Amino acid sequence: MFPKDIQKILEKLRASIKDAAPDAKEKISYQMPTFYLKGNLVHFAAHKNHIGFYPQPSGIQAFKNELSIYESSKGSVQFPLDKPLPLKLISRIVKFRVAENLERAEQKSNRKE
Repeated sequence: MFPKDIQKILEKLRASIKDAAPDAKEKISYQMPTFYLKGNLVHFAAHKNHIGFYPQPSGIQAFKNELSIYESSKGSVQFPLDKPLPLKLISRIVKFRVAENLERAEQKSNRKE
């Protein structure tokens, strides 16, 4: 269990993701809360000094300029606990991932026909 202040941050993050991807299902994947819509959209997790946000490598690449002020790697970004979460940016990344997953699913179904 996380301290109340961290729980509030996680609740805001979860609500923001849910608003951006209302049709996504929630599950646990890789031992993290995950939003799923025709494949994993994003994962997130609290760590000692940051919130880890995992929007797949494509989500990092598409927003690399805006994410450049944060520690990041190929498929993850770290939002420091002592700074406000960039919820508008997170929402845009989630919407990008929704569109990407839906497009990929559409392409797969077209190939089967």
